[in-house]
Amino acid sequence: MASNFLIWGVVAVKDYLMKPLSFVLICSLLTMFSMPANAEVRLGKNVRIGGHDFSNQTYNSKRRAEIYLYKGKPRKEGCVWRKGKNGERVKVCHLQTKPTRK
Repeated sequence: MASNFLIWGVVAVKDYLMKPLSFVLICSLLTMFSMPANAEVRLGKNVRIGGHDFSNQTYNSKRRAEIYLYKGKPRKEGCVWRKGKNGERVKVCHLQTKPTRK
C-alpha cells in the first residue's frame, strides 16, 4: 500500500510541476511568433560582395538591397534605387563578379 501511495505521489508531483512549465512554454512560443522580426544589417569596413565594395551601408525593413551576381557581363550593369511593394526603398544591383586575388 505504501509503494502504491508513493507512485501516485510521484505522478501528482509530476503533474503539478508540468502544468506551470507547459504554461510558460506556451506563453514563450506565442510571444516569439507573434512579434515581428526587426532586423538591421550593418556592413562595416572592407565588405566586398562579388569583389565590389559595399562598406559602411545599413539595410533594414524600409531600406533593402537585392544584389545579383553574374559570371559574364549583365545587361543593365550597376545599382539603381527602386520602390518596393510596400513602399520601401530597394537598391537593385546587377554586378559582374570580379576575380579573386591570391
